Amino acid sequence: MKFLDLTKVYIRSGAGGGGCVSFRREKYIEYGGPDGGDGGNGGSVWAEAVDGLNTLIDFRYQQHFFAKNGQPGMGKQRTGKDGDDIILRVPVGTEILDEDQETVIFDMTELGQRVRLAGGGNGGWGNLHFKSATNQAPRKSNPGQDGVERTLWLRLKLIADVGLLGLPNAGKSTFLAATSNARPKIADYPFTTLHPNLGVVGVDNAEFVIADIPGLIAGAHEGRGLGHRFLGHVERCAVLMHLVDGTSETMVEDYHTIINELEAYGGELADRPRITVLNKIDALDEEELATATAELKKASGGVVMQMSAVAKINTVDVLRALRAEIDEDRIRQNASEEEAPWQP
Repeated sequence: MKFLDLTKVYIRSGAGGGGCVSFRREKYIEYGGPDGGDGGNGGSVWAEAVDGLNTLIDFRYQQHFFAKNGQPGMGKQRTGKDGDDIILRVPVGTEILDEDQETVIFDMTELGQRVRLAGGGNGGWGNLHFKSATNQAPRKSNPGQDGVERTLWLRLKLIADVGLLGLPNAGKSTFLAATSNARPKIADYPFTTLHPNLGVVGVDNAEFVIADIPGLIAGAHEGRGLGHRFLGHVERCAVLMHLVDGTSETMVEDYHTIINELEAYGGELADRPRITVLNKIDALDEEELATATAELKKASGGVVMQMSAVAKINTVDVLRALRAEIDEDRIRQNASEEEAPWQP
């Protein structure tokens, strides 16, 4: 399946049907009077978060979504049929942005959420509505209300518990393949990963979701490389896992490159809980491993875990540490929800 996380759509709600000017004319009926019906309402355009989608690829082949217009009213007090609504089915985690690509209209973070993007126009009144004591035979009706036309952007931010960060070839895809059923492309050249991959991992009878994004390079926050485009996919993660290649000759510089890009990206991403993991330890001897661990610990100022994704060394310990951070994040979220003031 191809991956698409940003797309433009053009929507238009239906216009309301016009009211009808009609009079009751039947044989042997002395007083007929107006009987023009109202026009039907136009259809609305909705967005709904559905299950089973993790890409916006469907919107590459269809960008225009127009709801049906309401039908005009008819004689004999018949109201026109309402126009059918149209629903944009999007993955959970989709942000709906205005045409400027900055104003967030709605954030679809939960399954089943619905939001009306463009309301249909109201149907016009028929001449029956204008009958009064002083105007027994009105020849007036209202036209239907016009629909709403908008240009919107859909931006997908994947819902995952853990986000994998690191330079190209740090071993992110290898770790995802080793710990889950995901099968990302793995090769010995940079930028093997061209789009985010999701994997469900399990440890101690608990499951969580890991997102692997394309590797970052220096200057990613300015649009260089592939990672900046996909950093948004780890904004929602409870914890970030920073993989550092232990065989790199510039290991400390590699570490600082990722941290600098997180800080330059802005938002809360740099403040997310982060676990630093020294990867590819199977390619180091004891002395090299001790030196690399000490240098990385000094650079990060915190705990450094050791792992080999390809040899599956200490992968379970890393998963347990990630799980502990996820549990703490959920506890913090529940506490903040309980402290929030109730609103009717």
